[in-house]
Amino acid sequence: MHHVGFFVCSEYEPLDLAGPFSAFNQAVRAAGRPTYKLHVISENGGAVVGIGGLSIETRSYRKTKLDTVIFIGGEIAPLKASKNVAAAKRLAKRTLRIASVCTGAFILAEAGLLNGLRATTHWRYAAHLQTSFPQTKVIGDRIFVTDGRAWTSAGIAAGIDLALALIEKDHGPDLAREVARLLVVPYRRSGGQSQFSAMSQMEPESDRIRIALNFAREHLAEFLPIERLADAARLSVRQFGRAFRRETGETPAKAVERLRVEAARARLQDGAEPIEQIAAAVGFTDPERMRRAFVKIHGHPPQSIRRAMRLNAEA
Repeated sequence: MHHVGFFVCSEYEPLDLAGPFSAFNQAVRAAGRPTYKLHVISENGGAVVGIGGLSIETRSYRKTKLDTVIFIGGEIAPLKASKNVAAAKRLAKRTLRIASVCTGAFILAEAGLLNGLRATTHWRYAAHLQTSFPQTKVIGDRIFVTDGRAWTSAGIAAGIDLALALIEKDHGPDLAREVARLLVVPYRRSGGQSQFSAMSQMEPESDRIRIALNFAREHLAEFLPIERLADAARLSVRQFGRAFRRETGETPAKAVERLRVEAARARLQDGAEPIEQIAAAVGFTDPERMRRAFVKIHGHPPQSIRRAMRLNAEA
């Protein structure tokens, strides 16, 4: 029996809690045995009111035996209250794993539990987390990140992905896959968390086109003519071109451009890497070509993303 605690604070995000809670609960049903015991906890216990007024009854964390504790996200200011940070420090000393969903990473970071580690949070707050806690390496476009015993996930629904990964770690991929089927969610989501995800917008039907897209993502810095993508898909150039357009609605060249913009966007959000260096790293021959691609796809140049992230961090 593995005891999992879900630590909630005032103004918590209900789906941050409900998603992973449901995943662990389904794991118990799918396994047919008491693999997990679930506890919703808070600093003092009692009713805790979340965003939108949804209240949930909790136990005090002091009275609960736990193996894993997951800090549920929500409004950042209440999360960082000194009493919650103190609770996080105490819980970290007596549990095997610490984890967070969405902005719950701010509690862990405030408690010093992410110092020297890689972590993620909701893409909107990634720059804020990085600026506030420079000792943490924030990876802004990952669905979840594992570093040692610390597990952090991206925004809101990514808590389900985190829970599936924890279930797989504890009980293997078969149980995790069964839970994903019961929840009617992907077992593993490809790509990052950006709402502008090129892969999710294209959604190819066949494995061959998905293979070509994955190949492109893994070799973005290289020259990617249609012949190379067709070879990865094991199709003739003519067959590949027709199938690609039919399944994605785009030409291979436009799709590669989207993937490069997506990769560049993630790097822009992650740090202060020079734009010229980013352009080269994702396969644009020069910054001006990258600027034109950003304007065409997003309606604004790459510099505006960095300005927006700075404003978020200062807010």
